[in-house]
Amino acid sequence: MEDIMKVAAPVYQKIAADIAAKIVDNRYRVGEKIYARSYLASQYKVSSETARRAICVLSDLEIVDVTKGSGVVIKSYDNAVKFVHQYNDIQSLNDLKKDILSSIERQKKETKFLLKSVSSIIDRTERFQSINPFIPFEVEITGKTPLLNKSLSELNFWHHTAATIIAIKRDNTLMMSPGPYAILQKHDVLYYCGEDNCQDRVKSFLYPDDE
Repeated sequence: MEDIMKVAAPVYQKIAADIAAKIVDNRYRVGEKIYARSYLASQYKVSSETARRAICVLSDLEIVDVTKGSGVVIKSYDNAVKFVHQYNDIQSLNDLKKDILSSIERQKKETKFLLKSVSSIIDRTERFQSINPFIPFEVEITGKTPLLNKSLSELNFWHHTAATIIAIKRDNTLMMSPGPYAILQKHDVLYYCGEDNCQDRVKSFLYPDDE
């Protein structure tokens, strides 16, 4: 029997969403200082780097302020509410994808059906209206790229390629909306959208030595 691919959000996004939910529940209040990165890493049983990325997400969304010497301080209740709602919407999409993946196993056409289904979901989802006209492409990350173990933010991926990454497949897990802190690892498969010629830009960016 073929393995069933799991659909999951990146761990650091789950941690960020959990902290935001605690703000919404008034367990953390605006102006309150929350635990340091090392404590969060211990609390959620993750690495310090994963905890740092979670805090970066909250900072980018202006839910918290991160100041050297002052730590992490709750900044906005309203932004936390918005993030929790958006995250829950994404989880609803992930539930739909689990049903799709069950259908993939029955039909034994996993890759082809997955891409078609993801495209269909994108077309019906307001969240991705701006990229509806585009067809999702894919590219595998191999050891030939000099960009291994770097985040999409560090690489300015969109700036260099004009391609929007909508998912990363790693082993049997599909990470939807991976965000700017996702790190490229060997054997990852990137699913992205963009204009037709963005395929050449993505290939040139990832594998400049092949030019």
